[in-house]
Amino acid sequence: MNPMINTQAVLAANNLGPVSAEIFLVIASCAILLIDMFQKEGKRTLTYALSLLTLVGCAVITYGDFTAGHTTYTFYNMFVSDPMANLLKLFTYLAVGVTLVYSRQYAGERGMMSGNMGGEFYVLALFTLLGQMIMISGNNMLPIYLGLELMSLSLYALVAMRRDHAISTEASMKYFILGSLASGFMLYGISMIYGATGSLDITTIAKLVSSNAANHTILVFGLVFVVAGMAFKLGAVPFHMWVPDVYQGAPTAVTLLLGAAPKLASFAMMIRILVEGLLPLAIDWQQMLLALAVLSLLVGNLTAIAQTNLKRMLAYSTIAQLGFVLLGMMAGVVGTRDATNAANIANAYSASMYYTITYVLTTLGTFGIIMMLARSGHEAEEVADFKGLAKRSPWYALVMTALMFSLAGVPPMMGFMAKWAVLDVVVGSGQLWLAIIAVAASLVGAFYYLRVVKVMWFDEVADASPISTPLDMRVVLSLNGILVVVLGILPGPLLAACLSAMSATLKS
Repeated sequence: MNPMINTQAVLAANNLGPVSAEIFLVIASCAILLIDMFQKEGKRTLTYALSLLTLVGCAVITYGDFTAGHTTYTFYNMFVSDPMANLLKLFTYLAVGVTLVYSRQYAGERGMMSGNMGGEFYVLALFTLLGQMIMISGNNMLPIYLGLELMSLSLYALVAMRRDHAISTEASMKYFILGSLASGFMLYGISMIYGATGSLDITTIAKLVSSNAANHTILVFGLVFVVAGMAFKLGAVPFHMWVPDVYQGAPTAVTLLLGAAPKLASFAMMIRILVEGLLPLAIDWQQMLLALAVLSLLVGNLTAIAQTNLKRMLAYSTIAQLGFVLLGMMAGVVGTRDATNAANIANAYSASMYYTITYVLTTLGTFGIIMMLARSGHEAEEVADFKGLAKRSPWYALVMTALMFSLAGVPPMMGFMAKWAVLDVVVGSGQLWLAIIAVAASLVGAFYYLRVVKVMWFDEVADASPISTPLDMRVVLSLNGILVVVLGILPGPLLAACLSAMSATLKS
């Protein structure tokens, strides 16, 4: 990765270069949809291979933009290609690609690849990715909202893919209804911000808010609705009620699509709207994020203790982990309307970005292990299903142990460094009491992570059936576990990349 990033912004109204990855993804997704119609019944091997090649192609294009280090605006300032967007997109491709590898056998055994349109799982996953890419690069409220809806609609359909499964159908209905409510909140907030400023362009909004040319009261009302909508999408307390039910009810492959890559896009959405657009209102939205972060840490960790279903436990774990992301977001600017002079901004937001990436990489491996242990007619969703895993497969028990330790924040795992980075900026912002609450909540959360480790290594085997896993899944899952350890021991390059990308984006 290029540590020296050129922050010079380039405005190009008709330049398609910055959106070449998105254009390539749209064309490839439509082609895969057509090719899949002629595939025979089975595991959709060609569709699977083409989907992974599409992700590789997107990664090559985006990596070229990232190494160039330019910030380029196009479509009349509605779309931006900058270092932060390109770095997040690279990890988004990785998350979706790994999810497809982990999901192939699982989805095939549950009939999600059957029928004339059996490849819709792959196509919807790619369209979900397209929505995330638009969210990440949106420089206008309109494309950010449209990207959010494209991602959400694809996920609604994916959650309900097992049409003959009552629990999945129920989860999809809950997700659709509450997701629609969140979209309404956000759209109403955007309309109020438009009413106060007369623009949907984030750069223009930032200038008007900085110059006090917009009605502050209307802006704050709009801000409340926008933050509430984002909190719904993130699953932060008290807008978390859909998360455990949808995580448990959705097919595990879809749960991973829902719980990993979208978090990167949601983080980018917060940066675009709150930091780049409404940073002068930080004294207002920082208080909202503070309440969301503390409630998420406490409710997520305390409720997870009572869960015996592993997917439901990980849902509450996600809520708690998002509390740390929000802590990093609100630590950048504290108690001042002159937000642009805060020296802690880049460090705080890059720490939050690093934490989000860490969470995504760890979540990928955790749900990968769950899908690896599942078999036709049986979901390995209960904590009891992991009893004696060390006797059945010592290596994958070791991988799962590393992942649980990372989520708990045990050194030298990647999760420990992520928590340390966030706590460092929180303490640096003068909010020691917040760091104490976060550490205390993490100690509570360590209980339910270590419970899984205890069950794997010290309990008697509950299911002695052989573990049958494709080679590609075994290789990627092993690399996933190793990566979590290596990036914990050597966090410097990724931390530096996050800081460099965030600094360049904030300056452009």
